[in-house]
Amino acid sequence: MIILKYIFKFYIPCILLITAVTVVLCVRKPYKKQTVNRVVFNERYFRKISGTEKEKYLDSIVTSLNDERNDSVSRDLYLKAGEEYYYLNNIRKSFTSSQIALNLSREAKDSSRIAKSLYFIGDCYENSQKDSAYYYYLQAQKIYTLINDYEKLGRMHFNKAYVLFYDGNFVECEIELTKGLNYLKNSDNEKLLYSCNTLMGNCLEKLFMYEQALKYHQYALGNLKEMKKNNLDSDEVNNFNVSSVINICNLYDLKGEYSKSIKELNAVLTKDLKKKWPRLYANVLSNLAYSKMKNKEYKNVEFMFLESLRIVDSLDYRSDAIYKKIYLGEFYLAQKDTLMSLKTLKEAYRSAVEMKNTNEILRTLRLLTKIDNRKKVFYANRYIDMIDSINSIRSKISNKYARIEYETITVEDENKILTKKNFYILIFSFAAFLILLSIFGFVYLKYKNKELKFVKQQQNDSDEIYQLLSEQNEIINKAKEEEKNKIARELHDGVMNKLYGVRMNLGFFNTKLDDKSIEKRKEYILELQNIENEIRTISHDLSRDSFLEGSDFNTLLSNLIANQKGLSRARFKYIIEENFDWEQVQNIYKINVYRIIQEAVLNIHKYSRALNAEVKIQLSEDKILKLSILDDGIGFDINTVKKGIGLSNIKERANSLKGNLDILSGIGKGTEIIVMFDITR
Repeated sequence: MIILKYIFKFYIPCILLITAVTVVLCVRKPYKKQTVNRVVFNERYFRKISGTEKEKYLDSIVTSLNDERNDSVSRDLYLKAGEEYYYLNNIRKSFTSSQIALNLSREAKDSSRIAKSLYFIGDCYENSQKDSAYYYYLQAQKIYTLINDYEKLGRMHFNKAYVLFYDGNFVECEIELTKGLNYLKNSDNEKLLYSCNTLMGNCLEKLFMYEQALKYHQYALGNLKEMKKNNLDSDEVNNFNVSSVINICNLYDLKGEYSKSIKELNAVLTKDLKKKWPRLYANVLSNLAYSKMKNKEYKNVEFMFLESLRIVDSLDYRSDAIYKKIYLGEFYLAQKDTLMSLKTLKEAYRSAVEMKNTNEILRTLRLLTKIDNRKKVFYANRYIDMIDSINSIRSKISNKYARIEYETITVEDENKILTKKNFYILIFSFAAFLILLSIFGFVYLKYKNKELKFVKQQQNDSDEIYQLLSEQNEIINKAKEEEKNKIARELHDGVMNKLYGVRMNLGFFNTKLDDKSIEKRKEYILELQNIENEIRTISHDLSRDSFLEGSDFNTLLSNLIANQKGLSRARFKYIIEENFDWEQVQNIYKINVYRIIQEAVLNIHKYSRALNAEVKIQLSEDKILKLSILDDGIGFDINTVKKGIGLSNIKERANSLKGNLDILSGIGKGTEIIVMFDITR
C-alpha cells in the first residue's frame, strides 16, 4: 500500500505532465516571423464613393490582406469586405471573403468570428440554395449558443425562420421565430425585434391566425416608436411604418374590415412617400384601391389601379405589376366588364408564367376559370396540375430542414468519437514507453476513466429518461384535451339535441290520453333508451363513425328531418339532388353534415319562429357538396347578434374540413345557412 501510494503521489503527476508537453510539441507549429498589419478600412471615404469604386476599393483591401498575418484585425477586414460585397450584390466575392475569414478564424480558434463567417456564408446562399443557407445558420447558432451571445442567437433563429417562410414551411417558421424572440426579450436592438415581429405576423397570416398576426404587427409598430425615440434614420423608420401599415391592412381586408383598411392607407398615402419611395407609394395606392373596391366604393378606383401600375412599370418592378393587374381584373369583373377583366387577367397570367410566380399563376387561373367560359376546362385543369405539382414538391421538402439538423448532429457526434479515439491512441502510445514504471498508475487511470464514462452514461441515461417522460406527459395531456373536446362536441351535437327533441315531444303528448299519443310516448321512451346506449358508447369508445355503421346515410337524414314534426310550428322539407351517391362521400364529411343539420334545426326550433324550413343538399362540379338550410323566420342581424355555441360549432366543423360557411339573415327576412365542402380533398 505504501508503494502504491508513493506511485500515485509522484509518478502519475509526472506522467500527466510529460504527456501534456508531448501533445503540445506534436501540434505546435514552428514560429514564423510575421509583418505588421498596415491595412485599414476607411469608412468615411468608402461611403462617399460610387458602387463601382466601392468594389475596386474592396478588391484592393482583400489583395493587400494576402500578405498580412492572421490576427483579429485581418479577420475583421475579411468579414467587412464580405459584408460590403453582399450589399453591392456581388455574392460570389462576398462568399469568397467570408470563406477566407472562416478558415482563418478556425485556424485561430476564434469562436465569435467563426460564427460570424458562417452567418455571412449563409446569407450568400439565402436566395440560391435555401437548404445550404439553413445549414450555415444552424452552424453559427450552435457556436453562439456556446458563447452565450443571445442577440446573435436571436438573429440566427430569425434567419432560419426567414428561409422557412419563403420555402412555405410556416409551422416551423413560427417555432424558430418564437425561439428567436425569447432570446431577444431583453435586447434593445429594436430593428431586429421589428423584423422578427413583422415576420411572425406574416407567418401567422399564412396560418390563418389573423388576430394573433395583427397582435405581432402591433408589436412591430411599438418597436418603430422606440426607434424614433432613439433618433434612428427617420426616413428608414417611415419606410418601415408604411410597410407595417400595409401588412395590417392586408389583415383587415382578409377579415372583411375594409373601412379600417381604407382609413389606415389614406393616412400614409402622402406626396413625400411618392417622391422618396415611389414603389412603396404604388403599393399603398393599389392596396387602397383594392380595399375601396371590396367596400363597393368604386369612385376613382380604376384610376388608382392604373396609376399604381404605371409607376411600377416605369420602375420595371414586374412582380409588383402582376398582382396590380390581378386587382384591376377583379375590379373590371365587379363592374361587369367581362372583356376588360378577361384581357387584364390574361396579361397578368402570361407575366406570372414568364416570371414563374406560382402564387400569382394560381390566383389568375382561379379567376380565369370563373369568367372565361370558352377555356374554363383548360384553366381548371392547369390549376389542378399546378396544385398537384406544388403539393408533390412540398411533400418532398417538408422535412428536409429537420434532416439537415439531424445529419449535422450525427456528423458532429461522429467527429467527437473520432477525436476521442485519436486522443486515446496518442495517450496509450506514449504510455507504452512508461508501462514498466507506471503499471499501477495506468490501471488506476483506466479505472477512473471507466468510472467517469459510467457516470456520464448514467447521466445521459437519466437525461434521456427525463426527456422521454416529459414527451410522454405532453402527449398524454394533449390526448386528454382532445378527448375532452370530443366528448363536449358529441354531447352537445348528438345527445343534447336528441334529448331536447324527446323532451319536446313527450311534453306535447303527455297531456293526451288517446291510443295514438300513448304509442308515441312509447316510441319516445324507446328513444330515451337509445340515447342511454349512445351515452354509454361515448363513454366507452369515442368512435366518430359509430352512428353511421349499418345505416343508409340518406335514410338517417330523412329520419332526422321527419322527426322534427310537431316540435314547433315549423314544417320541414328535405330535398336532395337526384342520383346523389353518399357512398362516394367520406364518413368525416357525413358526420359533420349530420351534426350541422342537427344544430341548425335546433336553432330554428328555439329562435326562428319559422313556419317553413328547408334542408337542401346539392353536388356541383362532381366535388363541391353544398348544404343549404333555409327558414322564413324572424331572422337576425348577423353583425350584432352574439354567436352562441351552436353557430360556433357549425363554424368550427366547417373550418375543420376547410369548408366555406355563409350565414345570410336580416331582421324579418328569415335565415339561410350555406356550407360548402370540397369532398375530393
